[in-house]
Amino acid sequence: MGFVCVAVVALAIASTGCAIDVEDDGEDVVAISLTSTAFRDGEDIPPAYTCDGSDVSPELAWGAPPDGTMSLALICDDPDAPRRFTHWVLFNMPADMEGLAKGVPVSGELEAGAVQGTNDFGDIGYGGPCPPVGPPHHYYFALYALDVSMDLSPGASKKQLLDAMEGHVLAEGQLVGLYQR
Repeated sequence: MGFVCVAVVALAIASTGCAIDVEDDGEDVVAISLTSTAFRDGEDIPPAYTCDGSDVSPELAWGAPPDGTMSLALICDDPDAPRRFTHWVLFNMPADMEGLAKGVPVSGELEAGAVQGTNDFGDIGYGGPCPPVGPPHHYYFALYALDVSMDLSPGASKKQLLDAMEGHVLAEGQLVGLYQR
């Protein structure tokens, strides 16, 4: 009976489509605000930020991270895809950075030391929503304040970033956008 209960709870958690959960070694992880001028949390992402438009990254802004933050990381993914699909991996953003402008260049290394990883399209940088025709997909933009800088190369995968972040998350923020074709 215990195994069944654990399996049911695990399935319930997995089916919620929640943001990526990173182990935080028992410390309390605080919230950090994450917003966009392109869309509001829970609302539609305009086509300009998708494969049906210019496919550029949206402008993002966030609140000040907690003391002790050494770097920021961002992951955007779609849990509604048959296999959770990664659209953006970005890390080593400076702790004093307050946001990202629309249309972040598609290159491995950015200004101020920020580094982009590989998305599930197989490209470095942002790859916008491009779901099949059907119900809307949810795109989770998750921001992490970290107590270290990541020792990863441009093109690192989401898994590599998540593994490196384990135990180093001080704060998290989330913004969810919807897109349907």
